[in-house]
Amino acid sequence: MIDARSIRKRFGPLEVLKGVDLHVAQGEVVSIVGASGAGKTTLLQILGTLERSDSGTLTIGGEEVTKLGSRALSAFRNRHIGFVFQFHHLLPEFTALENVLMPGLIAGRGMADCEPRAKELLDRLNIGARARHKPSQLSGGEQQRVAVARALFNSPSVVLADEPSGNLDSAHARELHQLFFELRRELGQTFVIVTHNEELADMADRKLVMRDGVI
Repeated sequence: MIDARSIRKRFGPLEVLKGVDLHVAQGEVVSIVGASGAGKTTLLQILGTLERSDSGTLTIGGEEVTKLGSRALSAFRNRHIGFVFQFHHLLPEFTALENVLMPGLIAGRGMADCEPRAKELLDRLNIGARARHKPSQLSGGEQQRVAVARALFNSPSVVLADEPSGNLDSAHARELHQLFFELRRELGQTFVIVTHNEELADMADRKLVMRDGVI
């Protein structure tokens, strides 16, 4: 599903990624751990096409995304990649339901078409009763579930998570971790998870350690 070869990235004089190779099979859950500054988040942003590498190639689902222009890359990202961040990045003026269906609107679908899918996901994540609440009315665990539902809205082939349980207490963190594996089992999605949570990292099919810009 993901084939990254010789990925390099430099910010000014600092070389953050020094020729990373990463291959992830369809339906695999891979965790990436390492000290702060090892390059984990930069790698995840490149895998998610939010950042371009300086050199190397990235192929996702058979498509070499390093060759795509900005507009095609945005469309590819919207269709194929879901993101879950440590800080949920929900839009405060919109309800949980509206936040979840936002990727559908961005893809050009109408509200009437998007609402049933958003409700289905919120119900699946046991948060359907909070659909009309705004983020400020939700707990941290509920907000993160809304963010996961949003990430899943367009049925992406790849879900990338950056410290997804970093702001959750241990009980909610455990629930979220379990949820990722349930979704993989039910939907066959591929997960790459950057985390400092050793429990989550050890649950993955493979745990990769980054150090000084390489795996």
